[in-house]
Amino acid sequence: MTVTVRFAPSPTGHIHIGNLRPALFNWLYAKKENGKFILRYDDTDVERSREEYAQSIAQDLAWIGIQPDVVEKQSDRFASYDAAAEKLKEAGLLYPCYETPDELERRRSRARALGRPPVYDRASLKLTDEEKAAFEAEGRKPHWRFVLPNHDGDPFQTKRTEVTWNDLVRGEQSVDLASLSDPVLIRADGTYLYTLPSIVDDADMGVTHVIRGEDHVANTGVQIAIFKALGATPPVFGHHNLLTTHDGEGLSKRKGSLSIGSLREDGLEAMSVSCVAVLTGTSHAVEPFADLHALAADFDLTSVSRSSAKFDPAEIVGLNARIVHDLPFEAVQDRLEALGVSGGEAFWQTVRGNCEKVQDAAQYWQIVSGSIDGEIDDEDRDFLKSARSLFPEGDVTVDTWGAWTSAVKSETGRKGRGLFMPLRKALTGLSHGPDMKDFLPFIGRQNSLDRLPE
Repeated sequence: MTVTVRFAPSPTGHIHIGNLRPALFNWLYAKKENGKFILRYDDTDVERSREEYAQSIAQDLAWIGIQPDVVEKQSDRFASYDAAAEKLKEAGLLYPCYETPDELERRRSRARALGRPPVYDRASLKLTDEEKAAFEAEGRKPHWRFVLPNHDGDPFQTKRTEVTWNDLVRGEQSVDLASLSDPVLIRADGTYLYTLPSIVDDADMGVTHVIRGEDHVANTGVQIAIFKALGATPPVFGHHNLLTTHDGEGLSKRKGSLSIGSLREDGLEAMSVSCVAVLTGTSHAVEPFADLHALAADFDLTSVSRSSAKFDPAEIVGLNARIVHDLPFEAVQDRLEALGVSGGEAFWQTVRGNCEKVQDAAQYWQIVSGSIDGEIDDEDRDFLKSARSLFPEGDVTVDTWGAWTSAVKSETGRKGRGLFMPLRKALTGLSHGPDMKDFLPFIGRQNSLDRLPE
């Protein structure tokens, strides 16, 4: 059996790091098992789905490094969903209901007031053809519910009916179908809810494993029942914890929370985003990996915690810095050139340890190639004048800084921070940065002299 997984986003907005989590879980699992990854757009909501959002999702996944083996659109498959719905109707498993949302809410409220669970009572199963026609004459359109197999032939006499599965993440799971309402599969306007198209697609596309958020656990028993009603074999399910901010707030596509596009535009590395998205909320430390293939080799669904997956967005920046510090010149050469940084490999090797993002190199290139406002404190002015007079002759090399500061120390008696910091601030305008031994040759002799007071 070839492992086949899918990621099924709705193209109704830009995906965020919380959406990326299941995408990566599925892709990594497929790669580890030599399987297949399907990108399937859940675009049955024709009013809200947009092609530009689908293109944005594809672009975001490509930036991360996810290349689908197959791309599908649910909007191309309505005929398959119609056929499945007809099959369920003919089997007496999909029935029309005419209650309005207000009527249903009143029933639920009465049930709660009486101490009963607000489960739909299947009243519409008792409707006669005449009663249905009367509702139709009023202009009501039916929504359609699936009859759960939680009875022994009389749907009005439900019994405890356990649906169990061995969850890839959570272990043995069970849902009692008698505790649930018959799910609505088709809305009154004739459009499909998520459930039926997803099941039909999973069956038709040979999806063997469904890895998704824990908010779908309660749906799984129902979906297994529908798979079987359609004569299909249910896939293996796995439900992971959801990624939230540190204060427990959920991420929202509509709010644009931590969208992949915004993280990319902020100059973050794809692997820093990926490592945080995957490793947060697991027993594995959130640490950098060289690429997705290395992450896939170490990926294990059993390491996913049952507790929440809270993270601080600042963690991405910290992890990003660790990744940038190890990036070889070849990996950043094109980006540096686009930023106008032309110092070559030697310059990158000098500054990368002080860059949180690759784009930070441009700041250091400005220091060596342009004019800056050096920082000179009044109490250091005479010291810096002396230092200028002692600047070594000839070309600036990696030995110049040591020779120069030794001479300045002997002349002025300064040492430690009092010696090095005024020089750094005058030459770079910063109180921190690359090792001056390696950085000074890029600044050069003339720039150095020009930035020191005479």
